[in-house]
Amino acid sequence: MAQLTIRVPDELASDVKAHAVASRRSVNSWVTAVLEAAVNPELAGSEAERLRARLARAGLLAVPERAGVTAPDAAAVRRARRRAGRGTPLSALVVEDRR
Repeated sequence: MAQLTIRVPDELASDVKAHAVASRRSVNSWVTAVLEAAVNPELAGSEAERLRARLARAGLLAVPERAGVTAPDAAAVRRARRRAGRGTPLSALVVEDRR
């Protein structure tokens, strides 16, 4: 496990300690959660979502690069949704296979 050493103003260090105590976590655990929420878009949960929202408002949210990944065309998504569910129901396939 890697270790980071950072310098922060005394007031910030006090605030970090207070937030950690308030959430019943160690300072290390709290800071790790903050950093993880800032860089990991896969995190879910209301605490992480609130933190990510605050970081985004402050302009500090790290957005991972997704080279070559683009959102699907909205029209194509609508067409796919219309077609979805029109095939043979899974239950019919199971019954058919049991005969």
